[in-house]
Amino acid sequence: MPDSTPTTFGQLEPSRWPGQRLGLPDEGRGSVARVGRRILAILIDWASALLIALLFAPYSSALHSWLTLALFALLQIVFIPTIGGSIGHRLMGLRIVPIAGGWVGPWRPVVRTLLLVIVVPALVWDSDQRGFHDKVAGTVLTRA
Repeated sequence: MPDSTPTTFGQLEPSRWPGQRLGLPDEGRGSVARVGRRILAILIDWASALLIALLFAPYSSALHSWLTLALFALLQIVFIPTIGGSIGHRLMGLRIVPIAGGWVGPWRPVVRTLLLVIVVPALVWDSDQRGFHDKVAGTVLTRA
């Protein structure tokens, strides 16, 4: 009789809800953040960085573009370990937590943000709705 225990990730049964395999609830506090809130949060964060960059460089310049990206990254790296998420995350009622529990620490926000600014990892999701940047950093975006 063959052993039915999964040996690879691809052999796992699909989750009934995002975060089930992580031990997170289906809805409410502590559940995986859904797409709508995520999109609004990142738009808030990008708009914040864009407006701050306007103080230092004209909108249509290359400097403004690079400054916006750098400010976006800086805001993520500073606010994730200090307030539990970016300004956009917190305004949308979201929080970034490490899968292992405890404090997110300084390295997770750096790794997560560096991967996020190259955009592609944020577009690659698993069945728990965690982007590649969250998987590598060992984090999950949840409802606060």
